[in-house]
Amino acid sequence: MILDTTMRPIAHIRSPFGEKFGIPRQSNVVNGLDSYIVFEPEYRMPEALRGIEDFDYLWLIWQFSDNLDAGWTPTVRPPRLGGNKRMGVFATRSPFRPNALGLSSVRLLEVRTSTPDGPVLHIAGADLKDGTPIFDIKPYLPYTDSHPDARSGFAPAAPQEKLKVVCPDELINKIPSSQREPLKEILSLDPRPSYHADPERIYGMRFLSFDVNFKVSEDNVLTIVSIF
Repeated sequence: MILDTTMRPIAHIRSPFGEKFGIPRQSNVVNGLDSYIVFEPEYRMPEALRGIEDFDYLWLIWQFSDNLDAGWTPTVRPPRLGGNKRMGVFATRSPFRPNALGLSSVRLLEVRTSTPDGPVLHIAGADLKDGTPIFDIKPYLPYTDSHPDARSGFAPAAPQEKLKVVCPDELINKIPSSQREPLKEILSLDPRPSYHADPERIYGMRFLSFDVNFKVSEDNVLTIVSIF
């Protein structure tokens, strides 16, 4: 068997997330999040995207680039299980994998053909940190890729309980109007580690060019305390 060890990124993503903390744990759970796929110079060819506008969703194959030096273990603690139970790494979507590859489905909103960076894909629902390298893009095919009756192991459905998000107008108005609701939706999903429950602790996440700081009360109310 001959292995191809020359695989390299074809593109990278521009997203609102400047760090891992706060990124939705799955793609398409916050659909109002706009991101952009920018191709590397050698792949900025309009003909390589011919026909892609006829698809509503795409698969992205990408790299957990922040974890390349972290190694991997055969078992991990999924956040969905409260971080208290170990599962096999291949039965999870943990970033700590032998090849550190991620897979996400995203919604294609627009193909921008004339930009300073060549053709750019405007997408929604990405769960990728800004600058994440993308190794491949494939069309999503509902007739074969969708299996609504399939078993889903320890994650049979989307988490139902969300946090109530409270933010003074003078703070939330610092965020561009189109991104205020997506930010609130992200926070409602509770970005904290599953084992954290200190109501006095202040957490911070990077969103767009802003530092958003918040705390969560014992009755599951998330209050934004500063945005700068």
